[in-house]
Amino acid sequence: MIADVADGVAVGPLLAELGQTIRALAAGTEARLMGLPPGDLTVTIGVGPRLVRMVDPSLPGAADLPEFSREQIAPQARGGDLLIQICASDAVVVPVVAAALLGQAGDRVHERWRQSGRRGANIPVDQDRTAPRNVFGFIDGIVGPHTTAEQQRDLWLAGPTPVAGGTIAVLRRMELDLPRFATLSVGDQEAVFGRRRVTGVPLSGGAIASDPDLGAKTPDGRYLIPADAHIRRAHSNVVGVGLMLRRSYSTDEPVPGLLFVSFQNDLRTFTSTLTHMDNSDALLRFTTTTASATFLILPGFDQQRQLGAPLFH
Repeated sequence: MIADVADGVAVGPLLAELGQTIRALAAGTEARLMGLPPGDLTVTIGVGPRLVRMVDPSLPGAADLPEFSREQIAPQARGGDLLIQICASDAVVVPVVAAALLGQAGDRVHERWRQSGRRGANIPVDQDRTAPRNVFGFIDGIVGPHTTAEQQRDLWLAGPTPVAGGTIAVLRRMELDLPRFATLSVGDQEAVFGRRRVTGVPLSGGAIASDPDLGAKTPDGRYLIPADAHIRRAHSNVVGVGLMLRRSYSTDEPVPGLLFVSFQNDLRTFTSTLTHMDNSDALLRFTTTTASATFLILPGFDQQRQLGAPLFH
């Protein structure tokens, strides 16, 4: 859910109240949960560039996301002040929690848009790691900063800053041309992604978690992973950026689509990647972006440290 904060509202107290409500919801002690067990409920809060610039325009998260090609985005669906991402295995819990948080915020917050999504069946990727399939039938989110060292390097914000321990999120809601993609042969679909549809293994071979061999060729000199394949155009080494942690969700309203969410400690990781993909990524021919935003994901909070502290306190 994306919302705006009304002019003149004190952001610090608003976030602190939301944080207290989130803690009560997750503990199952909030009356507005309507007696439902919270289960594995999680709530992630992010603040948009406008709010970050009010504190310090030099902070990570102060930059707006630029416009790209293949976008059909209404003004209401671009940007925003507040991200509230609610996840739970019990789908009934999600709208109840959303209503509780909007009720707590009252007229200080005005909703812009929201999108429900779901993740497909988990497929084993590596040791204790899994990834779901998207509506194109391919395993989504195989590559990312999965080790502690990779996450410290590419995911979490660090250093002497009030946002240390947070990260930068990018949201892109996309409509997918599933009927046209489905007319392709399996081999042509695999050429679009650069991976086998069933196993997720790169077309260059190896295991699902193997780094693709982008130089591998057939005996007659053709690349095993085509020049316009998604995993080549979006590969961090090719682009020259860090890794993104992706958590994408399949959607079906109004048409089959994807709510793409990536987390990275530098917005340029995403913008440089999409710019490189924009040139000739075969997958983008089947996508139209209908919403776009970026947010500073606030560091964790507890009884001693309120949500949004020390950035807004």
